Amino acid sequence: MAERARAGEPGDLGARTREEREERQKGAADVAGDGGPASSPKADPGLLGKLLDTLETGVFVQDGAGTITAVSPRAEELLGRGAAELIGRDAHDHLHRTENGAPLQRSACRLTQAFLSGQTLLSGTEWFARGDGGVIAVTCLMAPFADPREPGGAVLFFEAPDLTAEGAGSSSSDVADRLALVAESTTVLTSSLDTDKALRALVGLIVPRLADWAVVDLIGEEGEVRRVAVVRYWDGEYVNMEEFLGPLPAASETSRMPLSQALRGGAAVLVRAEDYAVPPDSPLTEIQQDFFRSTGMHSAVIAPLRAMGGTGGRIIGALTVGRADQKRPFGATDLALVDDIARRAGLAVDNAQLYEGQRRVAENMQRHLLPPMPKILGMEVCARYEPAPHASKVGGDWYDAFPLPDGSVAMVIGDVVGHDLAAAAYMSQVRNMLRAFAWGEETSPGAVVSRLDRALGHISDAPMATMVMGRLEGPEGGPWRLRWTNAGHPPPLVVRHDGRTDFLQGGEGMLLGTDLPSTRTDAVTALSPHSTVVLYTDGLVETRSSSLQDGLTRLSAHASWLARRPLGEFCDRLIELTRPVDNHDDIALIALRPVPGAGPESRAG
Repeated sequence: MAERARAGEPGDLGARTREEREERQKGAADVAGDGGPASSPKADPGLLGKLLDTLETGVFVQDGAGTITAVSPRAEELLGRGAAELIGRDAHDHLHRTENGAPLQRSACRLTQAFLSGQTLLSGTEWFARGDGGVIAVTCLMAPFADPREPGGAVLFFEAPDLTAEGAGSSSSDVADRLALVAESTTVLTSSLDTDKALRALVGLIVPRLADWAVVDLIGEEGEVRRVAVVRYWDGEYVNMEEFLGPLPAASETSRMPLSQALRGGAAVLVRAEDYAVPPDSPLTEIQQDFFRSTGMHSAVIAPLRAMGGTGGRIIGALTVGRADQKRPFGATDLALVDDIARRAGLAVDNAQLYEGQRRVAENMQRHLLPPMPKILGMEVCARYEPAPHASKVGGDWYDAFPLPDGSVAMVIGDVVGHDLAAAAYMSQVRNMLRAFAWGEETSPGAVVSRLDRALGHISDAPMATMVMGRLEGPEGGPWRLRWTNAGHPPPLVVRHDGRTDFLQGGEGMLLGTDLPSTRTDAVTALSPHSTVVLYTDGLVETRSSSLQDGLTRLSAHASWLARRPLGEFCDRLIELTRPVDNHDDIALIALRPVPGAGPESRAG
């Protein structure tokens, strides 16, 4: 156990360097008197280590970020945990609890407040989590290191003589207000996966309740720093101070200024205006000096935003809250509260960024899996894919169009069940299988889709899917006809050149992948010159707030109005006008328009 206690500086939880200890010993000898070294008491350099092995008081050391770096044998016994379970962990998250064993909010934790503010604290009764799942009532002495170059401190603790909690120096209403703000900030931060939206809501919660200025700086993927939010509460209104937004210099590795240290992972700190009234030590410091002068902030708290919520997490930015019009400076309680909120904000921002990255990967994957439209003489073909709104995932929507051996043209729309990367991958499997079956001897859309349905469960992992497959047939110059089959999908729409619209009924069958026997049939309709065939997925017409029929009616009306527009403009405007406001799904759309004078069998490219 003695070896485990020496995980940081062996046997040296008090002195900082060997040179300092030797200097102190020499100084003690010099002061001892004329007797010189021979008559001076000799300090035992291993005494502290020996004391820690036998001391009945538990001791652990934490660095400037609050991570436990060393622990004494008695601390292991009191906590029922080995050194390996303690070292490298965040002291507050891992140990501090309420009397009933629940996690303790940082903003309500006296030890955390003292640690962050660099104060010595002799606490009343506190509760630490034990390895057996229980809690132990302890009395603590929080003692910070004296050297500001080595932030951190030591905590000495022993079993409390009684379980009566002593006053924290704050009224119950103050504690309740702090806890309410933490709870509200958690709700705000978890209400959206849109980083900007969540941070704007958080800033609106902090200001003016806690401060009259709030600032968020984020670190990008390449290490660049951007100031993404600066809000001031002025004369009863929130003012977005856009003149302060934009790129910032990177945090200097040598700067001792608060923002630079926060962006490097230092602890939350209290900042006064005079802290920045010094010669600048980096370009970032120069900008911060101008910022403090321009805003008039006399007191601020700057806290790091950490990914994963822990001290060992990646630093993704910093939160600054400042007071200019509010006269009272921030104190230790405010420091702990802002640090608590910043930890939650860091976790929320990290989750949002991870989600956004995954969404971009999935969207790019889906776009690359969707085929380019072929160039077919006598035929205009246009397709569009619109990803789901920011709060949703991509899905299995897909389209295809390709010429067939007999000169006809196939057009397909489909939707594989699911809204994730797997759905996008399954979509590609289904599309490729359909192309292979359509190129074979089968010519009827119903026969091709039936064959695909029978094979789906045997040679693919794709779940259920809906689909419409059509064939545009006809001699050169027309007349043309559309033959189609529908496997549980919204009906095709034909838009005549004069604006008349028809949803095509007939050819309906069950969706794919049910493993139920079914007979699929075809339906046929004639197409007049310049008619447009539109196939689409349900994201264009379905919404939680209205019926499917309302969506179809809306689609028909807009398509009629756009009937004479060029096909590319027709598709873009149709999605723009028809997509429901509360849409939570992606959209695929394909439109085909035969051109008089050349049949679909003529092909180039």
